[in-house]
Amino acid sequence: MKAVGLTQYLPIEDPASLQDMDIAPPGAPQGRDLLVRVHAVSVNPVDAKQRAPRAQHEHPARMLGYDAAGIVEAVGEEVSAFAPGDEVYYAGDVTRPGCNAQYQWVDERLVGRKPTTLDFAEAAALPLTTLTAWELLFQRMPLQLDDCRHRGQHLLIIGGAGGVGSIAIQLARHAGFTVIATASRDETRAWCLQMGADHVIDHRQPLAPQLQALGIAQVQAALNLADTDHYWEPLGELLAPQGHVGLIVEPRGPLRIGDPYKAKCIGIHWEFMFARARFQTVDMIEQHCILNRAASLIDAGELRTTAHTHLGTVNAANLREAHRRLEAGGVIGKLVLSGWK
Repeated sequence: MKAVGLTQYLPIEDPASLQDMDIAPPGAPQGRDLLVRVHAVSVNPVDAKQRAPRAQHEHPARMLGYDAAGIVEAVGEEVSAFAPGDEVYYAGDVTRPGCNAQYQWVDERLVGRKPTTLDFAEAAALPLTTLTAWELLFQRMPLQLDDCRHRGQHLLIIGGAGGVGSIAIQLARHAGFTVIATASRDETRAWCLQMGADHVIDHRQPLAPQLQALGIAQVQAALNLADTDHYWEPLGELLAPQGHVGLIVEPRGPLRIGDPYKAKCIGIHWEFMFARARFQTVDMIEQHCILNRAASLIDAGELRTTAHTHLGTVNAANLREAHRRLEAGGVIGKLVLSGWK
């Protein structure tokens, strides 16, 4: 089967960093695994981090890719939620071979039914970021998707135009929050508004004066999706007493978690979407449930895809371009690829 993989960890400018390959297809799935024929993939910062230069070789080749949509080809003997022919979407498991291959094994507990109103590329844009935003907002933080108590409350999203920010805006709006997203360019501001943000401010400028100009003195919740260290002190001042902050980016150094965080009893919540699969937690099935619920909301017109740029078919050159753009920064929404030549 066709695949794109790596045999050593190189800068993305090196043509050998990601290579087109022909490899043996996986055999029949066992246990709770599905064998999925991959139709489309999306690319995330985790792909670039997993590929980043280091002194190590991979034998045999390693396949990356943690966002996919496709069709179930076969199922293991313990599978109960899917059958061959089902259209699915998923992020998968960072400890197993990824989706940059025509066929992939994936545990059914990490897989959802593909939204019927989206094509494969539009669906492939969603799983990793939807799971990240959903788990952070509604499982790590004590917020509810459907809860009138959030009406009139403010939620700040730093990095609103990125992949996680794009779906987090929509989920927070659905939960009743007034959403303030940050963006620094005209095109990213427009994208945040298109995703449903009520207000957009510039994260390159001090946040407090911009919020005050909107008549907002404090926010009840915040997601820092961009730079944990840089915004740590400003968020400590902006968050209301008993507020909550959600984080996904590893800090570069120690963070002071005392006052004002301690004085205000601010909740600090971390999210890593691969934790359930990596540690085989007893609630792995939650990701299946989240993706199915998100698919229903999409098909009902209440959420939309965050696919922004289609880079062509799945091959090494196009995936290298996706990695290059992610490493350069400034990507809006999600980068997607579909089909195999």
